[in-house]
Amino acid sequence: MKKKKKSFSVKPVILLTASALLLLGSTVGSAQAALTYYSENYAVQMSTSSIGVSLVENGNIVSSRDYDNDTDGEWNVTTGNLLEDLKKEKFVLGKRYHEELSVTNSGTIDSYVRVILTKSWLKGEGAEAVKDTKLSPELIEINLTDDGWKVDSDASTKERTVLYYTKILPAGKTTTNFADSLRIDPALGKKITEHVNVDEETGYKTITTVYDYDGYSFQVEAEVDAVQTHNAPDAIKSAWGVDVRVLGNGDISLR
Repeated sequence: MKKKKKSFSVKPVILLTASALLLLGSTVGSAQAALTYYSENYAVQMSTSSIGVSLVENGNIVSSRDYDNDTDGEWNVTTGNLLEDLKKEKFVLGKRYHEELSVTNSGTIDSYVRVILTKSWLKGEGAEAVKDTKLSPELIEINLTDDGWKVDSDASTKERTVLYYTKILPAGKTTTNFADSLRIDPALGKKITEHVNVDEETGYKTITTVYDYDGYSFQVEAEVDAVQTHNAPDAIKSAWGVDVRVLGNGDISLR
């Protein structure tokens, strides 16, 4: 009897998130990279192979998620610290910090990848920190390289930037950098509030100047997800909700 070829349902959309959280002030808070899982709504049947993706910071893998056939279809997940170098020095407004970000195909099949960068401000510390819109996310400047990456301007906002790597990413290979530096706009240091207190007995006024960013943290999230190249237009439409055209050389173009 002919042996039936083993097959399984591959979840081709995988996503990981690395969050950079820094407290503006005299100290720099910890920056922890963590994986976040989202619903995966596209699946195909294919022979044993695996899909995987890793977020790379300055040449080092920060987070990864890889499908493991040897463990009956489980996911191997790793997490690490983001912006580790910034914790070694006092954070300075306006200073441009070296921050090269890219994506590695850590699976065994070729794929297309997408990155969503999200910038936001948090008010408070620790578990009590909440998102705050008083400060503009545009003050958080991530320099994009445009080297092989395409920004989806229709899906992007001041807070979120959606980028697609336009080329096929072969298994084991790494994309070009989608970002190479980070800084906080020095204009933030000019945003101040003055509080005037008058002594009832003497009538003297005391003016206290407070920086508007006092007690704030900024957060940068890099979400990475991948789709297999098989039947790419349909897979990308289902996973990412966009229409693409696959060119003769395998590159994708947003319609």
